[in-house]
Amino acid sequence: MAIGLADRHLLQESTALAMYMYGRVDWLGDYLVECSNANGQKVTIDWENGPSPVQLTLQMMGACALADVVEGLKQRDFDKVWIEMESERADSAPRVFTSIHMVYHIRGDVPRKLVERIVEKSHEKYCTVSNMLKHTAEITSSVEIHANSS
Repeated sequence: MAIGLADRHLLQESTALAMYMYGRVDWLGDYLVECSNANGQKVTIDWENGPSPVQLTLQMMGACALADVVEGLKQRDFDKVWIEMESERADSAPRVFTSIHMVYHIRGDVPRKLVERIVEKSHEKYCTVSNMLKHTAEITSSVEIHANSS
């Protein structure tokens, strides 16, 4: 039995490890779109006056990788994590990312080698977004450890 697109999002809610993901994007006029998922969560994008979809893609790669780092360090003493990213894109359409450099900043008492291994594993296996982008972009990274402010 075939399931219609409008009903498929229910699969996501009832499956623990969903292989299917539902999304919807509605134009709200001018430069605004509203993105929603199966749970009704929404994000509004203003591609003229706010981050563009491409900028958000870069930032979502950072968010995905940051989550891996925070999860990998949860037994360690740290209080702040951020990632700065620089990218280059192709000159002509499609203007895909051709290179992305990510600088991981962690404030706390964490071993550099551990953070470097977590970052490597994130880009190698766990971060879905970077794994999609690595087919067109060379992804590089570095780690900076900052002392806790006391």
